[in-house]
Amino acid sequence: MKSILLLDDKETIAKLISVYLSSEFEIIYFDNAVKGIQWLMEGNVPDLIISDIRMPEMRGDEFLHYVKNNELFKCIPVVILSSEDSTSERIKLLEDGAADYIVKPFNPMELKIRIKKIIS
Repeated sequence: MKSILLLDDKETIAKLISVYLSSEFEIIYFDNAVKGIQWLMEGNVPDLIISDIRMPEMRGDEFLHYVKNNELFKCIPVVILSSEDSTSERIKLLEDGAADYIVKPFNPMELKIRIKKIIS
């Protein structure tokens, strides 16, 4: 079973995503990016990462830069979730290496389809 590292400070969003994805993917959840990095540094490598933008301690865009500039993790696709529907932010994050950018609120079925296209 493929694994997804999910980073979001809102547990309700994490639960919603887990409900829709856990039948096909193993979901590893942390409420902030710093904990996600610690998990990665322990030698864990998920098939995909879903990261919110606005989180305490480390923003999702900062996390994306960390992952994409790290030789061990740069090949892991990162999907960004954001409540900001800013075209300029979306373009910047896609240029910076995000595999996709999904605006909240989102359709969980659409998220599942987009993930499958990335890691099928």
